[in-house]
Amino acid sequence: MQSSRRLVLATALFFLAVACKKSAQPESGTHPAASAATPETGDTIQVGLIASLTGKFSALGSEDKKAVELAIEQANAKGGVLGKKIALLTRDDRTLPDQSVLAYNELKAANVVAIIGSAFSNSALATLPLADHDGIPYLSLTPAEEQVQPIRPYVFVIPALSTAYAERYLEYMQAQKIKKIAVAHDTKGAYAVAGYTAMKSLAPRYGVEIVRDEDFEMTTSDFSPLFTHLKGSGAQAFVFWGTGPSGVTVTKQYAAANLKIPLFMTPSQASKLWLEPVGAAGEGVSVLSAIGVVGEYLPDGPQKRVISEMAQPFQQKYGYAPPQFAQDGYSACLLLFEAMKKANSAKRDQIQQTLEQLTLLTPNGQYRYSKTDHSGLTREFISVNVVQGGKFVPTPWAKEQLVRTVAAE
Repeated sequence: MQSSRRLVLATALFFLAVACKKSAQPESGTHPAASAATPETGDTIQVGLIASLTGKFSALGSEDKKAVELAIEQANAKGGVLGKKIALLTRDDRTLPDQSVLAYNELKAANVVAIIGSAFSNSALATLPLADHDGIPYLSLTPAEEQVQPIRPYVFVIPALSTAYAERYLEYMQAQKIKKIAVAHDTKGAYAVAGYTAMKSLAPRYGVEIVRDEDFEMTTSDFSPLFTHLKGSGAQAFVFWGTGPSGVTVTKQYAAANLKIPLFMTPSQASKLWLEPVGAAGEGVSVLSAIGVVGEYLPDGPQKRVISEMAQPFQQKYGYAPPQFAQDGYSACLLLFEAMKKANSAKRDQIQQTLEQLTLLTPNGQYRYSKTDHSGLTREFISVNVVQGGKFVPTPWAKEQLVRTVAAE
């Protein structure tokens, strides 16, 4: 009788243990890697990516994802980082700030060592305060100033800041003796607002006057009223601060309006995702970009080599040159991997401390992060290009500037 009771008790304890084990497993639908290694154990180091894979900016997010995956493939092929393979956990923010927050919470729960954040500025701004509070390094793929001004210890920006892009254009305008410009900006995008604000503030320093100041909504589909305001304004250039589909729309409509004022676009258009749909309407348009977008025009040297290490395999894999957004995603990975190597650790606080003193050459240029500078990239690595034959070609002024910059590194 007593042995029977022992058997019943043992059986009950067995099924209780099984039930507890099952309850500890990830819920249905959870990414399998979420239950994998923590930053300090196991065979992998988990890195999170928040990207706009659906919604208005899906074209941007898809390029981020391709480049991040490429960088991780290359790192893992060389043995990984700290002797461990890198595992990528990707979440879609759907080009919506609230979805970015949900994505962040999932990645936090999965115990990632760092997060590469969305290229959509509004999503990044909704999410990065959480990462900073939780002590998770956040490498942002959007250039809005307010992410790092003031400094947030765990937030680092990958693209050059909007101010740097604005000032690079103003430098070019001064060199070309352009003294009067018209500017239009999207009032809802943090990136566009930051770029416009910087241009307005810095213009007098370069002897440039804004003679027409226009704004529009992200959903605008008819820019003809804006074009009407440009006629007779005396502007020598029209600068458009906008992202996503609006950049394609305004370019096509601008060409159809047959205005004689040169059109200047920002790095959001430094991609085949803008080049291909605008077609002939893009010819002669000026477009800013990171140095990596025009790497083929650089002299041989370390900068060109690091660009080629990304550009050639990307071209082979996807059939086109890596755009601005891909340059950012790839550079983010190089910075993160180098920080872990130098720290000899995948602990979040060690990554953060190392990033704050990291100098590294990437396809975007030379980063010099510090405790007082979490952007790390200066305007000297920005190119002013003109579309010629469906390609981004550095202006003679930009090529001279870039050659001087890489020679100094």
